[in-house]
Amino acid sequence: MRTAYKNFLIRNWEKSDGFANAKGERTPASEVIRSVLSEYGLGWEPNGADRDVLQVQECYLATGGEFWVIEHQNQIVGTAAYYPIHRGEKAVEIRKMYLLPSARGLGLGKYLLQKLEEAIASRGFQQIWIETKERVSRSRQTV
Repeated sequence: MRTAYKNFLIRNWEKSDGFANAKGERTPASEVIRSVLSEYGLGWEPNGADRDVLQVQECYLATGGEFWVIEHQNQIVGTAAYYPIHRGEKAVEIRKMYLLPSARGLGLGKYLLQKLEEAIASRGFQQIWIETKERVSRSRQTV
């Protein structure tokens, strides 16, 4: 994936976007996720629900999924991803769709969802699952 929407670049995840660098410091993609979770009063769970962000290569890329980052002026301001799941038939789950406040209200969420659906269909998947927390109700309005 490499496309533009307004002044945003949507591209495939790269190793440098991963959770921790050699010093164990957080990198921009995981910081976006942590920040948005915190905004909604939710915790970052590196040993639980967010473990897949620590293992993008294994959990997404190696399984037939994708993990994208969204940039604005060379800064990561969002993420969006999906991977195959064993639920239903030829099913995937859309995950880690987060945008910082500066990237919201511009139609980017709808555009990302459309691009995710196109990518998923092009790989032959037939069902899409999305799970969200009740606290994130405003973001669900775009879906």
